[in-house]
Amino acid sequence: MGIIEKIKEIEAEMARTQKNKATEYHLGQLKAKIAKLRTQLLEPPKGSSGGGEGFEVTKFGHGRVALIGFPSVGKSTLLTMLTGTHSEAASYEFTTLTCIPGIIHYNDTKIQLLDLPGIIEGASEGKGRGRQVIAVAKSSDIVLMVLDASKSEGHRQILTKELEAVGLRLNKRPPQIYFKKKKTGGISFNSTLPLTHVDEKLCYQILHEYKIHNAEILFREDATVDDLIDVIEGNRKYMKCVYVYNKIDVIGIDDVDRLARQPNSVVISCNLKLNLDRLLARMWDEMGLVRVYTKPQGQQPDFGDPVVLSADRGGCTVEDFCNHIHRSLVKDVKYVLVWGISARHYPQHCGLSHNLRDEDVVQIVKKKEKEEGGRGRFKSHSNAPARISDREKKAPLKT
Repeated sequence: MGIIEKIKEIEAEMARTQKNKATEYHLGQLKAKIAKLRTQLLEPPKGSSGGGEGFEVTKFGHGRVALIGFPSVGKSTLLTMLTGTHSEAASYEFTTLTCIPGIIHYNDTKIQLLDLPGIIEGASEGKGRGRQVIAVAKSSDIVLMVLDASKSEGHRQILTKELEAVGLRLNKRPPQIYFKKKKTGGISFNSTLPLTHVDEKLCYQILHEYKIHNAEILFREDATVDDLIDVIEGNRKYMKCVYVYNKIDVIGIDDVDRLARQPNSVVISCNLKLNLDRLLARMWDEMGLVRVYTKPQGQQPDFGDPVVLSADRGGCTVEDFCNHIHRSLVKDVKYVLVWGISARHYPQHCGLSHNLRDEDVVQIVKKKEKEEGGRGRFKSHSNAPARISDREKKAPLKT
């Protein structure tokens, strides 16, 4: 019996089993078995190099966004309109057969947008090119799930289920569970609050299913069995997802209003070019990119090429800013001068742990530099504007 057949057999057994207090331990073990089998399904065959056939493209720019959706929902048209890159679009399904990249120039940054082939039901089991599409999606910063507004809501549920089957958790945060394997000492089970979904016995049975007999586990929240399995697996990726409902020009205004009010949703029309600016703004907010402009000593700020940081992929502190420029710069920094939203006054003397905000201006003062003129060197900073923004770039700072 193959792995897919085993998974379907266990799912059928779970569907037949009544959910009550007496069967929750049995259902927990079945969920653990399915998670193990799905992990084996994604592993490369034994004896192979693990590369396989795919269509991964080189990362470019300050972020990566993946377009995921069913065939013929408008992904190729959306890529062409946002990036100017031509992606073949037609009225029939499976027009796109490979990954087509494009670049969005937005807010002085370059964001890579990937048009992926359409996903079909059963993609997590290898149908179509589902595995390659999902592999590229995992390498992205956020996912844009493109849906047809004129079709049923079932498409969104099917896509979410397929992505969760391969370890992608959309718009969820990691469970607050501490888990660590040990060599000896047995299983140590603790919680900081009462648990309603998992108890010590169920936790032991799930760990036994994974052949883990020595571990330390601490629940910091009232987590579920699925959360516990995700922590034990350790290969889950938690990503932000924006649900993009295309073709709103073919439905009524009441349906448009209902879709627009759903969480993490944006309604657009590629045919009429409606609400695309709102989609870009929402995508920018979800990516959490921070632009930091540099200011050489005695010169005007450089507003042409910002240093782009991301809280999700590292951090937005002054130390992260220095490491982005050069790894050896941190040990030479004496302090920095910061103008912008994160500063309490202009300029503010900050250390390496200071958190930067979008459109901040930073001047680095090195340890080897001599402070000429004593305190009088900083007198000219009192005339700096109260806020740095795009509208004030015509009147740059002076020192």
